[in-house]
Amino acid sequence: MAQCVAGAQPTYRRELARHAGREIDTAGDGFFASGFDGPARAIRCGCAIRDAISDLGLGIRIGVHTGECDIVDDKLSGLAVNIGARVAAQAEEGEVLVSGTVRDLVAGSGIEFESRGLRELKGLGEWPLYSVAEASAS
Repeated sequence: MAQCVAGAQPTYRRELARHAGREIDTAGDGFFASGFDGPARAIRCGCAIRDAISDLGLGIRIGVHTGECDIVDDKLSGLAVNIGARVAAQAEEGEVLVSGTVRDLVAGSGIEFESRGLRELKGLGEWPLYSVAEASAS
């Protein structure tokens, strides 16, 4: 899940294609992507989108979570989608924020994190969140 200003669509679509992601939905200034072969690739894509959009003078907030999703009429839904949206809502401008689930799954990937502590995710309780400090190429 990410939120950015209008006009950034070509940039994020290019990075999604480069990182084997798939655009699922857009709404207003946000977009939702999935289809990555793992959470490390999703993080690296998020960082690439953030950096490319920053070069344009635009801001973005990105949240990454992974989990089981329901598929109905080519749309993803379920708790994992809700968590991802709430993680993105907690991100600061220019930040790629991930859930503790994602951080645990990418251990050994070369991605470094800074703890943002426990954050209340609306309707979901407190979750440990981490900001991506460095995402070295794989």
